[in-house]
Amino acid sequence: MTRPWHLVTGEYPPDPGGVSDYTRAVAEGLAAAGETVHVWCPGTEGPASGPPGVQVHRSAGLWTGGDLRRLDVEVDQTPAPRRLLVQWVPHAFGRRSMNVAFCRWVRTRAHHGDIVDLMVHEPFLAFREGAFRHDLMAAVHRAMATMLLGVARRVWVSIPAWADRLRPWVLGRTPSFCWLPVPSTLAVTANVDLLAQVRSTVRGSHDLVIGHFGTYDANARRLLQTLAPQLMRALAGARLLLLGRGSDLTAADLRQGWPELHDRIFGVGALPADALSAHLQACDLMVQPYVDGASTRRTTLMAALAHGMPVVTTVGRLSEPFWISSPAVSAVAAGDLEGLIHATVALASDSHQRQRQSATARETYAARFDLAHVIRALREDRCEPALPQALPGTAE
Repeated sequence: MTRPWHLVTGEYPPDPGGVSDYTRAVAEGLAAAGETVHVWCPGTEGPASGPPGVQVHRSAGLWTGGDLRRLDVEVDQTPAPRRLLVQWVPHAFGRRSMNVAFCRWVRTRAHHGDIVDLMVHEPFLAFREGAFRHDLMAAVHRAMATMLLGVARRVWVSIPAWADRLRPWVLGRTPSFCWLPVPSTLAVTANVDLLAQVRSTVRGSHDLVIGHFGTYDANARRLLQTLAPQLMRALAGARLLLLGRGSDLTAADLRQGWPELHDRIFGVGALPADALSAHLQACDLMVQPYVDGASTRRTTLMAALAHGMPVVTTVGRLSEPFWISSPAVSAVAAGDLEGLIHATVALASDSHQRQRQSATARETYAARFDLAHVIRALREDRCEPALPQALPGTAE
C-alpha cells in the first residue's frame, strides 16, 4: 500500500522563508511524481490545496498542547500507514524555539505506527555565542534533537556538517544520516520582454552589474558595509545590485554611509518570483560571501547556479570540501576580504571565464542539486551517506 506523505513544517506559503519555499517545492514535486501529499503547518491564509495531490492543513496554530491534540485528530482522519517528514528548524515550532511538547508529539506519532523522517535545515544553536538565555536555548535544542533522533528512521541533512553535530545526540539507536542538498526555490523565468526591460533598467550607463542575493541578517549587513565600498572603488564602471527581502533597506544604508556611491548601489526589496529571476539574470556575476562558507543549504547560492551565474563565494567551517576546487564557482576563504575583492575583479575582467563558469554552473546544478534529485531520493529512499567532511583549519 502506498503511504501518503505528511510534511510537517513551521512555515509554508504565503508565509515567507527559506523553509517555507523549500517545503512547497518538495510537496509539489512529490505530487507531480504521483504521490499524495498532506502539509501540516500554521497560518490562516492561503489555499487549502495546491496542485493536484497536495492538501494543505493550516491547523497547527502555535504548536501548543491544544493545537497538537487537534492535529492528532486531523492526522488520524487521513489514511494509514503514514510517513511524516518533519522540516526541522527549532525556532519554527513556537515556544521561543523550545517546544519540547512538539517533539513529544512526534515521538507519540512514531510509537503509534507512523514512520518519522527528519529533514534538518538547522539542528540547534551553538553554545557561547550570546547571553545565558542563548545557552539555555542551545541546551534545550539538544534535548529536543535527542527526542526526535530517538524515533527517526532517516535523518536527511542539508549539509553533512549537520550530521556531524547530531551524531553525539543519538542515544541507543543508529538512524541513517543522509545528505540531501537543498535545491533552488526560484524558477528561471524565460519571459523575454521582462528580461529586456529589467536589463535596461538595471544596467543604465554602467559597464558591469555585480549582484548579491541574500537575506540580509546582521552578519551579512556587516560584511556588506565593508565589502561594498571597497568593491565599487576597485571596479569603477560597475554597479552593485542587491536582491532579496531587505535588500532595499540595506542598499539605502550603504548609500547613506557612502554618498559618492549613490547611483552605483541599489536594492529592489521583495519581488515576485519572475521579476526576481529576471533581476538575477540581469547581473554579469554574483558575489555571494557567507560567514560560515558556501554550502548546499544556501538557496541563494543554488539559485545563482541554477540561473547559470558566474559566482564568487567563500569557503568556511560549514562548507563541503568540493567547493574549494569546483569550477562552478570562484572560491576564497571566508573572512578573506582582500581575496574576495581580488577574485571578483579578476572575474569581472575576464568575460571568457565568466562564460565558462556560467556553463559549468548550470551543468553542476542540473547534475547534483536540481529538485528532481530530492524527489527521487525521497521516493526511492535513496540515501547518500552524510560522511564527516570537516575542512582543514575549520574545526569549531
